[in-house]
Amino acid sequence: MINTIIAILLLITFAGFIFYIIKGGDLTIGFFVMAILWTVIGLIPYHTAITAVFSTPALKYGSTIIYIVFGSWFGRVLVESGIAPSISQKTNKVGKSHPLLAAILIVLVTALLFVSSYGVGSVIAIGVILLPILLSLGIPRDVALTTFALSIGSAMYVNVVLFNQIKAFFPKAQYNLHYLEFGWAAMAVQLIAVILFLVMKRHTFNPKNAEANLKEIGATDPGDVNKIPYIAYAIPVVPVILNMALGWDAIPALILSSILAMLVTGKMNGYKKFKKFLNTTIKQSINDISGLIMFLMALVMFAGAAQLNAGRFKGIFSAILPNSHLLLALGIGILAPLALFRGPLQVWGAGAATAAVLSATGMFNDMFLLPLMYVPTLMAVSTDITQSWNVWGLDYMKVRPQQLLKLGVPIMWIVSIINEILVYLFFG
Repeated sequence: MINTIIAILLLITFAGFIFYIIKGGDLTIGFFVMAILWTVIGLIPYHTAITAVFSTPALKYGSTIIYIVFGSWFGRVLVESGIAPSISQKTNKVGKSHPLLAAILIVLVTALLFVSSYGVGSVIAIGVILLPILLSLGIPRDVALTTFALSIGSAMYVNVVLFNQIKAFFPKAQYNLHYLEFGWAAMAVQLIAVILFLVMKRHTFNPKNAEANLKEIGATDPGDVNKIPYIAYAIPVVPVILNMALGWDAIPALILSSILAMLVTGKMNGYKKFKKFLNTTIKQSINDISGLIMFLMALVMFAGAAQLNAGRFKGIFSAILPNSHLLLALGIGILAPLALFRGPLQVWGAGAATAAVLSATGMFNDMFLLPLMYVPTLMAVSTDITQSWNVWGLDYMKVRPQQLLKLGVPIMWIVSIINEILVYLFFG
């Protein structure tokens, strides 16, 4: 009886948390308060709470923070070294006579850049280059933003930095060759959907509107950028290749890739030049993720409290969750829009509790649960108006939030259902 009462009270606070997030509440504050509430309501002993909720989870997550730091730095190096701008500029040259082909190339370039790059800073730095190019092709602002946001989201399936963030909920999951087989397949599904979206919106492309749209966002048609060696174009995928082919950990792979990027673009020609570039990119990359790090600390504290309370939900979950991997995958795919507005299927929102409880019940293994929850989460990352870089994009492109939701959600809903089927085929 006591377990039932506590479970109900926890669910009430959970519903309150969702309401708080929908109303625009601060996630870091929200997760920290929820960690305290679930500790108190769950009757977690004082000494256990100090250790298992507010200390150990944060300390254990330290290694993941290092992955995020190096991933953010690599993204900054790609931008500041001229690799990202140069790749972008090459696609723009195609657009003068073949706008649809150029738009598709930008989709592929965006996905390529974010296979290894991560962070709102990298998105902004690359977005101010790529988005004006899309507009210069005559693509409407809402279509251009949706295309850009969904292209970034597709790459997150194989982005090792983001993978290590969600791994906090599913510690036994591994970023290995088997996962990457799924990741590349899921990424391809989303990219195909984005390309089909562009094809269907081809009739809205109007080069006559390009100048007005560029003026609206305060941008100009991109000019020339510094030339870089052709070999530099391969740098964005080097970390993934090192991981897949040689089994390298992400940190040395990102370090070597960053050094190669600086070397081939001439940023290491002279000690003073190298020192200035190194220090500048490090400072910028740390600043890009400072808020994210504190948010993740609050998140893992709440995850610790949720795991300690998981046993109180096991009866409820056992009653409502299907034992079939296929039915669960299809169910999550159909319910994927619940990830929007930091809802119960978004692990960096209210879905943190869902993920923590699912993992703690032991009904399914982590290697299945991680991609299962990753799919709806990446729907939100791709098209949710609470995602940090989407918020920036809406402001930069002067697009109303409803437009991004109207265009992006139907596409990502279909993608989510297809990719949940892939989750079952690869891990069920």
